[in-house]
Amino acid sequence: MPIHLLVRPIAGFAAKLVLLLAAPAASAAGLPAGLDAARHPALVLTASAAELPGKFDPTRDPALDVATAVSMARAQGKRVLVDVGGEWCAWCHIMDRFFASDAEARAVRERGFVWVKVNVSPQNGNATFLSRWPKISGYPHLFVLGPDGALLHSQDTGELESGQGYDRGKFLDFLRRWSPVPASGVQRT
Repeated sequence: MPIHLLVRPIAGFAAKLVLLLAAPAASAAGLPAGLDAARHPALVLTASAAELPGKFDPTRDPALDVATAVSMARAQGKRVLVDVGGEWCAWCHIMDRFFASDAEARAVRERGFVWVKVNVSPQNGNATFLSRWPKISGYPHLFVLGPDGALLHSQDTGELESGQGYDRGKFLDFLRRWSPVPASGVQRT
C-alpha cells in the first residue's frame, strides 16, 4: 500500500503534512491518481518531508533544500528564488524585514516563487554547491531558477537597495519580471 507525502502551504505557518494512505498510483505530475495539479495547486509532492529553512543554517544541505524547492515550484507552477546569505549579514535581515512589513511584496513573492535560503558563513561557505552558478559579489544574492531547476537569472541585491533599505518599486519590478505568474494572471514558464 503506497504512502504519498503531500505538503499544503498555509500562509504564515509551516507546511502542514498530509499523509494519503492507500492512494492509487501516482499521476505523471507526481500526485496520486484522482488529484489533478491544475485543480489542486496547493498539493505538492515532495521528495523530503523536511521544511525549507526560515533562517540561514550552516548545517543544512543546500542541494537537498534547493531540490525540495524545485519540486515544490514544479508542482505549484512557480519558480524558485534562492536567497544566498548568512545570519551575519545585515542586508539579509533588512530583506527579511522588508518582506515582513510589505504585504504586497510578500504576496507577489509567495504567489510566484518558492523561497529557499542557502547559507554562506565561516562555518559553511557551501562553495562547492554555489560553484554551479555565477560568482557572487555581495550578500544577500538572489538566483531565480525555473521549475526544472535551470538558472534563469542572477540578481545582485545591491541594485535593489535605496538608502538604508530596499527600494520597494525596484524590488516589486524584479519580482514581477521573473515571476511565472504576472499581474495579468496568465502563467508563463
